[in-house]
Amino acid sequence: MIPFVSPSSRQTLRLEGDFLVSPSGERFPVINGIPRFVPAENYADAFGFQWKNFARTQLDSHSGTPITRIRLERCLGFPINQLRGKEVLEVGSGAGRFTELLLSAGAQVHSVDLSNAVEVNRENMGADKVYQLAQASVYELPFPPKSFDVVICLGVIQHTPSSEQTIAALYAMAKPGGLLVIDHYPWRINYYFNPATWYRQVLKHLRPTTSKKIVDGMVNFFFPWHWRFRNSKTLTWLLKRVSPLITFMNVFPELSKVQQEEWARLDTYDSLTDYYKHLRTPDQIRKTLEALGGRELWVERGGNGVEARCTVG
Repeated sequence: MIPFVSPSSRQTLRLEGDFLVSPSGERFPVINGIPRFVPAENYADAFGFQWKNFARTQLDSHSGTPITRIRLERCLGFPINQLRGKEVLEVGSGAGRFTELLLSAGAQVHSVDLSNAVEVNRENMGADKVYQLAQASVYELPFPPKSFDVVICLGVIQHTPSSEQTIAALYAMAKPGGLLVIDHYPWRINYYFNPATWYRQVLKHLRPTTSKKIVDGMVNFFFPWHWRFRNSKTLTWLLKRVSPLITFMNVFPELSKVQQEEWARLDTYDSLTDYYKHLRTPDQIRKTLEALGGRELWVERGGNGVEARCTVG
């Protein structure tokens, strides 16, 4: 395992009681067994609250589907069993939908999240799983640069202050010849005409508990109509002109009605409460990776919108 270092001084940290301590005296608390390199409250609070409420929803082991595994292998470009023994950095661990697959593949997993979702991640993975887990910022990662064979960041970059700075921070953590795997929301003109865009301008400023109550009310009202019209393209299109719900009936028909509603509740909350939401075209993502020196680029539309990977130069 790659040791934790101070995000600022880059000195190696050692455990002393409930703190990680650097030779120069920097101290980082270890709370519930998880090192914390950021303040407890930050712009990702809604995500932490989200994963505490939907702790297992998207885990393949819970849904009984390979939805997450298919997405991860598509983004990697190879089966996950090829990660065995590799040093892998996962940025944006959330509740662990990708973490559990990386661990099952035998990777040496180092996982971070800005929010307190790290606590849910640890509970989901279990105390017997051996991996590095920390609450940290992508801009101040507690690992030495150029340390990882694979750096994975899925479902995260669009929610950070700057997509380009985030991609650069991720790129810097991979070894020369290593692999960077990312995705991003796509730029699309109809985003600005979606009712969810207007709801979000209000909900993202509310306390997570308040915004969840509002989103739950929306799902309770709109989901039965989405389910009723799921086989009608015309009626579904009309419904989406007024409904802010994110639904997966056509994307993941293998999910049951109960699961469909749970996923709608989760992703609608996610889409209406994120503090930052950036959009990028495939060409913009490609240019960002090229400017960093990325080689063997793969950039495609799919999944979250734009999926990409490159070999680090």
